[in-house]
Amino acid sequence: MKIGLKLWNINTDFYLEEAKMLYKEKHFDYIELYIIPNKIDTLNKWATLDIPFIIHAPHSAHNFNLADTNLKESNKNIYKEVKEFADTLKAKYIIFHGGCDGNIEETAKQLKNLNEGRAIIENKPFKPLPNKWGYTKCRGYNKKEIEQVMSISGCGFCLDFGHAICAANSLGIDYWNYIDNFLELKPNMFHLSDIKDLSSEIDSHPNLGNGLLDIKKVLSKISNDAMITVETNKNNKENLDGFVSDVQFLLK
Repeated sequence: MKIGLKLWNINTDFYLEEAKMLYKEKHFDYIELYIIPNKIDTLNKWATLDIPFIIHAPHSAHNFNLADTNLKESNKNIYKEVKEFADTLKAKYIIFHGGCDGNIEETAKQLKNLNEGRAIIENKPFKPLPNKWGYTKCRGYNKKEIEQVMSISGCGFCLDFGHAICAANSLGIDYWNYIDNFLELKPNMFHLSDIKDLSSEIDSHPNLGNGLLDIKKVLSKISNDAMITVETNKNNKENLDGFVSDVQFLLK
């Protein structure tokens, strides 16, 4: 399998050098880089790495919300910066969230209008994290909404297992069946973390082996050459030892 390290574009102090070292030691195969807007000055540092990249566009926490008609122009402007990162780093994919509230038709239309051939949509929980904007519902929480965005925009799909479990819990549905439904969409890649509470509606990202998710069962459902970004919490600001442990757990 191809294993991804999730970082943010502002992580240019300790994590960038750590990533360079860990890539040489073959702990991972690509970096998935989340783009915080207005940080284009960090791009040159990431461009020094001879490492494959996936780009993750900002989400609603950074005021990028494809489901909101009122943010259409703002979304376009933020996307231009995301595109610059993706172009310079020769990213294979750009991952987008469906947004919050609004409607999924708007998400699909805005994503289509970006005309981004590398775009893939990520499924979300039904219930957003507690936030200051008062959002009540994530877009792209079920197969129907993801399928709609894929059909209209022509994008691919990133299956986040934790998000699928949270959404299934909100809807009172068996989460393994919910995951199987998403797998019918033939995801291009995956996000994986452990889960402390398998009945929770709220997303969390504990390290692999520190929760209750049956990781082996998850892996049995996907191909041996799948791309999987490990999306666990960073517990140390100066090293990525927790990520190394995650990879060791994943491969054992």
